[in-house]
Amino acid sequence: MKSLADPAAQREIERRIAALTPADQGRWGSMSVHQMICHLGEAYGCALGERQVAPARPPMPRAMLKFAALKIPVKWPHGFPSPPEIAQDRGGTPPEEFMQDRDTLLAALRAFCSGLPDPLPKHPYFGVMSRKDWQRWGYLHADHHLRQFGR
Repeated sequence: MKSLADPAAQREIERRIAALTPADQGRWGSMSVHQMICHLGEAYGCALGERQVAPARPPMPRAMLKFAALKIPVKWPHGFPSPPEIAQDRGGTPPEEFMQDRDTLLAALRAFCSGLPDPLPKHPYFGVMSRKDWQRWGYLHADHHLRQFGR
């Protein structure tokens, strides 16, 4: 299972992010590619403890949802709601300049890969997460949104 604990997976996600352009069109969802870049950067900021996100109400028990999302090798479903604090249609940081925002995302990704805080924050839907869980989530979340834009 791919994880950002693996340097090869880190490089893969970095390459895919670097390949994004303002012309990329979404295959699903309502975010633009620029909004998605901001969303991913904010999500890594939450995992780094730099941005606070309130616990969300998951559609099933947290442990079951976390297991399904992180351990079962299937693509994540489309349309799962983002916490309002990082949702582009609600409380997320609005896009400014594409290249600058993409560089900010890459910096957040590198910070995430180089070290998570101690203590680890809770995930808004999954609750308590180990470092291994966060690193797996970090890969899957980026992969989900990069596939959204054909990357």
